[in-house]
Amino acid sequence: MTAGPTAYSFAWSAVWRGLPYLLQGAAFTVFVSALAMVVAVALGLVLAALTEVRGGLARPLVRAYVEVFRNTPLLIQIFIVYFGLPQLGWRLSPFLSGLSALVLYAAAYNAEIFRAGLEAVPRGQHEAARSIGLSELGALRFVIVPQAIRIAFPALGNNLVSLVKNSSLVSTIGMVELMFVANDIAFNNFRTFEIYGAAALLYVLLVLALTRALHLAERRMARAR
Repeated sequence: MTAGPTAYSFAWSAVWRGLPYLLQGAAFTVFVSALAMVVAVALGLVLAALTEVRGGLARPLVRAYVEVFRNTPLLIQIFIVYFGLPQLGWRLSPFLSGLSALVLYAAAYNAEIFRAGLEAVPRGQHEAARSIGLSELGALRFVIVPQAIRIAFPALGNNLVSLVKNSSLVSTIGMVELMFVANDIAFNNFRTFEIYGAAALLYVLLVLALTRALHLAERRMARAR
């Protein structure tokens, strides 16, 4: 008669004791995902701008990069960076390896998102920018890119949400984020259902909060426009 309540109490106490560490892991997940996305947005924008360059090797090289990183699993990319690069003389820490893999993966998607955004800006905007004396670079910086970012914002937000979830894969190389912490706790107290369930709930809360924040930002951008 007492086995059920005792087991329940033990499970709850295991989750309660592990909660501070899970929250620390969740905070680090948010940090590394946000940092990776900021760098990936900048890199993706540069790559998308290079696809607008006529002639030369820039466009085919960018296309090759995008195809490779979009069509291979993120886990393989993480392993190549962490386990493969040391064979070439480049040894990175788990943090830098995981961050680099996330950036390269997300940037490939961001490049396509920005490319579509740049192409969606009406050609008349290009002509208007040049007619007021802006150079091609100035037109991109002050007229075309801001409009492309507004167009691409919803898709960028979806990519960020995916990145938060995909960041769990970096636990495989020892980056101490939410999934790594959950694995560590579960392997020590064997309460896998409760610990992984708590980790899943934290991921749900993170994604819901992020989605809500992105929707609010999108509305503000729409009103400002």
